Amino acid sequence: MYSSIQDLGRFGYQEFGVPYSGGMDTYATKMVNLFLGNEENAAVMEITMLGPSLEFECETLICVSGAEMSPKLNQSDIPNNKVIPVKKGDVLSFGKLKLGFRCYLGVLGGFNTETVMQSRSMYEGITSTLRIQKGDILPVEIRTLNNLRKHAHIKERKDYLRTETIEVFEGPEFDLLSKSQQKELLTSKFSISKDNNRMAYQLAESFENDLEPIITSAVMPGTVQLTPSGKLIILMRDCQTTGGYPRVLQLMEIAINVLAQKFTGQTIQFKCLNSKQVLIR
Repeated sequence: MYSSIQDLGRFGYQEFGVPYSGGMDTYATKMVNLFLGNEENAAVMEITMLGPSLEFECETLICVSGAEMSPKLNQSDIPNNKVIPVKKGDVLSFGKLKLGFRCYLGVLGGFNTETVMQSRSMYEGITSTLRIQKGDILPVEIRTLNNLRKHAHIKERKDYLRTETIEVFEGPEFDLLSKSQQKELLTSKFSISKDNNRMAYQLAESFENDLEPIITSAVMPGTVQLTPSGKLIILMRDCQTTGGYPRVLQLMEIAINVLAQKFTGQTIQFKCLNSKQVLIR
């Protein structure tokens, strides 16, 4: 459906209008690398809703994390969050989406696709391709699997795949909303519209808005913008670097991961935290 290579993102180029990019769900991105003993920023494959079929041309180790997408190796079920050895000629495929929306495939040493601006994250106009296409060959390191280091047991989380709670801070323009608007924003449930992708998630419900546009200012992944038409837009990893809509909320990092696992029609509810509460957690 939509698979791409992502690492933790492209940093230090936002002044030139270059988005951060990187894995939509950074928790799952880090987990596959942790299980494999890779560097945290090793490139992984981000798979959206419907997985590809992949044939391995060398032996390696793999791990799948994030959404539960019924992965199979040579037609036999394999679990998420477990290191699996593969041999030359083995075929990895995916089936029914059971939970979440995006899963992440890691290989030993990471995918060695092109590096642009210190990142392998695919993005249109930056890397030579936007996403993985049928017939592509993705380079990986050829390593012997003997004498690999053993790693301590790792406990993974699944609760974030199910929760509707989106933890946020007040945005720079939050105080421009009336008290009743603030209450409505933080007590209402919102549903994901069909307009959702790596750049932004738009919520289906309209929200009363009489705020004036702001001077174009910095935005980042997790910024919640309120448009003149009353639509709430939550910026995601491939978002632009500046915007002129009021920034009413800002998602925490874990909240971006939660939202990245939602799809059209699912509901969310914002929960506002102050700095003291965040410090205690």
